[in-house]
Amino acid sequence: MALVQIQETPHWKKVLSYIGPGFLVSVAYLDPGNLETDLQAGADYKYELLWIVLVGLGFALVIQSRSANLGVATGKHLSQHCRTEYHTPINYCLWILAEIAVIAADIPEVIGTAFALNILFNVPIWSGVLLAGLNTLLLLGLQRYGIRKLEIAIGILVLVVGGCFCSVMVHANPNVKEIARGMFLPKLSNASATRDSIALLGALIMPHNLFLHPALVTSRKIHRSVDGIRSASRYFLLESGLALLIAFLINVAVISVSGSVCSNPNISSNNKYHCTNVTLNSAALLLKNALGNWSSKLYAISLLASGQSSTVTGTYAGQYIMQGFLDLKMKLWLRNLVTRCIAIAPSLIACIIGGPSAAARLIIIASMILSFELPFALVPLLKFTSSEAKMREHKNSIMVSLILWFLGACSIGINIYFLGSTLLGWITSDHTPKATAIITCVAISPVIILYILMLLYLTFKPQIPSTDSPDSGMSPDESLESESTRETDSYGIQRAVEIEM
Repeated sequence: MALVQIQETPHWKKVLSYIGPGFLVSVAYLDPGNLETDLQAGADYKYELLWIVLVGLGFALVIQSRSANLGVATGKHLSQHCRTEYHTPINYCLWILAEIAVIAADIPEVIGTAFALNILFNVPIWSGVLLAGLNTLLLLGLQRYGIRKLEIAIGILVLVVGGCFCSVMVHANPNVKEIARGMFLPKLSNASATRDSIALLGALIMPHNLFLHPALVTSRKIHRSVDGIRSASRYFLLESGLALLIAFLINVAVISVSGSVCSNPNISSNNKYHCTNVTLNSAALLLKNALGNWSSKLYAISLLASGQSSTVTGTYAGQYIMQGFLDLKMKLWLRNLVTRCIAIAPSLIACIIGGPSAAARLIIIASMILSFELPFALVPLLKFTSSEAKMREHKNSIMVSLILWFLGACSIGINIYFLGSTLLGWITSDHTPKATAIITCVAISPVIILYILMLLYLTFKPQIPSTDSPDSGMSPDESLESESTRETDSYGIQRAVEIEM
């Protein structure tokens, strides 16, 4: 594996050498599912929930920094640690759950791309799903030229999303003072706002991101000394902070657009109807009616960029998950094809059978699956980064560990609440027959018990002492050479090339 060479001097080149992994990770906070949640939050509560996005992305920065530290300090990513830590049956369960999470995360991304193609070129939704898969494979072909090319491409797509929504926001002319108030003065006006804020928080952290980030940072050639690892961790923290700041500003722009349009006192009855149930498809009609046809086109372009960038990183995460859990050696193009076909299958079936409405419902189901899946990536991450056996002197301090476990428990609680309230709302609905509700409760009960038992096992299982030390006593050059050879032998994949400044 050819690693990205860190340019030590001048300082600005060193900083640029670290930029990339955080931007690939940040697109998960800008995927079509998040855009839909943001648009609905703005339509329902104007700018009231902006502080929720600020808190959520602040928490995301803390979690992603720990995720990056795991890769920097150990030279291994999360799924590799899971394979060595847990017994084979548990390892396979975690792998299956991680793969399901990748597929669930990919559903809104593929559907979002299909909607964008439909808005821009009148392409049928089911054809758009196929084109989304094909385009992603072509974009992933940039891997053969090194990870830096892919990072640049994703960075450009992120800027396209931000540029389009900022342009629409300027035309929508939201109240800046109200935006600032919503961002820094916490407020939840009613129970519905509380429920939607929980859904908004639950949609932010994606399980596959926790597998992807530690794998991406291993593409940098760093000194394996204690100071070298600490220095790299600081730079990756700054880089992740910058990427998530951009993601936060784009989320603010999305909420501000729908908040401004739907709170307009002169809103038409047709637009008022669309504001009550904003979907990726209906948002284009809303913007077209309120701001003009050009705004819906800009929205579609941003949706296309969001969907493509998110599907690329989702597929990339799937590769690392497969490698780490199974140590599976597969040709790069074949692994891409398998991952992509598995991911687009549910979206394609839903679009062919039920059309756009079924695709929109599938996005809701995908968000529930992700809420269910998150703890199985978050708990191992928090446990490994707090472990001296894994991290040595780079482990979390006691105070940081307590904060992380508290935040992790809050995040898991939020997601379980979102999942439970959604299921309970469906079961107790007047449209659900009593017999169906009873059967559903009986079927779900064993799953809930198994879910809790597995989380307890992951949390309290004693750590296996690590045989690999982040600082093995070798010189930096020897350690780098050894690591590079080991990775190449394991996977035979060129993940990166040296930076040429």
